[in-house]
This record gives sequence, structure tokens and C-alpha cells, in this order.
Amino acid sequence: MTSDTTQTELATEPAAEDDSVIDSMIDELREPVARAHVVLWDFDGPICALFAGHSAQRVAIDLVEWLEGRGLHGLLTEAERESLDPHVVLRAVDRRHPGSDLVDELEKRLTHEELRATGLAMPTPYADPLIRTWTAVGARLAVATNNSPLVVHQYLASRGLASCFAPHVYGRTRELSHLKPHPHCLNRALNAMGAAPSSALMIGDTPSDYVAAQVAGVPFLGYARNADKEKLLRDAGAETIVGSLEPVLKLLRGQA
Repeated sequence: MTSDTTQTELATEPAAEDDSVIDSMIDELREPVARAHVVLWDFDGPICALFAGHSAQRVAIDLVEWLEGRGLHGLLTEAERESLDPHVVLRAVDRRHPGSDLVDELEKRLTHEELRATGLAMPTPYADPLIRTWTAVGARLAVATNNSPLVVHQYLASRGLASCFAPHVYGRTRELSHLKPHPHCLNRALNAMGAAPSSALMIGDTPSDYVAAQVAGVPFLGYARNADKEKLLRDAGAETIVGSLEPVLKLLRGQA
């Protein structure tokens, strides 16, 4: 599974879609959006490109080098060392030394790097107005992510979006086995909001988001900013996928 921390593409404004393409997407989205009284957002991807200016790959390399500097080279497999995904490194160490001080230190280091990345994060096109519009029409929003909740709170505050989600931000905890594709953060959000899974909609951009939504019983809307990400989502089983959040925004504005 790909993780929330592998988003490195710049979230530049996409070229405008052809009106007929947008109309077709809107027709496909009309039913799931109308049913969604609660919207669960993954963070890195649908809301922003967290590592647009601070490479997730570099973070993973730094974590591996930190382990090796303490004589722990053999703690990771070759594939884990070469994954260039900080969450792969973190989960691998947690599997071998669950709840240890070593895992706590690695998680703190990852959170520190995520917080550094926040200042250079690029907003996903149309995400900010979509979040505000969905809130204005009465939906309740939550974030369900593998990133640190500290990072999410900091980013949302910087964009003036904190009130759209508060207090419903559910991110990485010390129980790393609860990271997506485990549905833990989705279930926390649903329970806290008193929402049935069928009344919610999960917006995610990775197979792990899709699997977590499936296990939680939550309808899923995939966001894929390129063909590779769309293929990963479709291979995982996702059916409703958009390459831009623009048609969702237009649909909501048309209903307002």
C-alpha cells in the first residue's frame, strides 16, 4: 500500500476540464455526494501535497540513516530500506519492537519532519473552496489520516480552515498498527460524530484509504491527480474516481 507521506507532486492548478467531461463527472457524483452528511478526508493528497517542498523520500532516508548510526542496519530488510517511504520504515520497526522507546523516537522524528513540511505544503486545487462550500451547505467534515494530527491542525489553521473540521481530526497515534488500511481513524471519526457509515463519504487518494473505507463500510471517492494514482486506486477496487475536485465543487454550488 502507498502511504500518506508519498505525495510529492506539486499541486499546481490543473488545466480546466472540458465542460462536457465535468458534466459527466457531476452526474456520476450526484448520488454519493447527496447521501454524504459526513465527509471524511484523507489529508496528504486530497487537501494538500504535504511534501511538495520537503521530500518524503529524504525523510525516509534520514530515518534509515538514523537507525544505521545506532548500529541497527539489520533491523530493516533491503526492500524496507529502499522503499523511500517514512511510514514503511516506521511500521517495520514497530512490528519488530512494538511500543518501544525506539519506535517512539522514530515517530517523533517523523512528526518533526511533517511539521517542517507544512510550511511548504501546496493546497490541492479546489480543496479550500470545496471544504468551505461543503461546510456551508450543512455537511460535517473530519480528517482521517496517517499523518500526525499536529500537522493537520497546523496546516488547517494556516489556511483558515480549522473551524470547518474542529474538533474532528483523527491522525496517527502511538498504536501504529492502527494506521490505514486499518479503519481505526475512520471509525473514531464516525463514532465521535454519531454518524452511520452509509451516511458518510471518504475522500482518499491511495489504496490504503480505499481499503480502510471498505472495511469501515464507508462509500469512497477516489482523488487521483495522475494516471498512475488512478491505476493504483482502480487496481485496489475503487470505482468512483476524479482527477480534480472541481466537479465536486460545481455540483455542490449548483445545489446551494
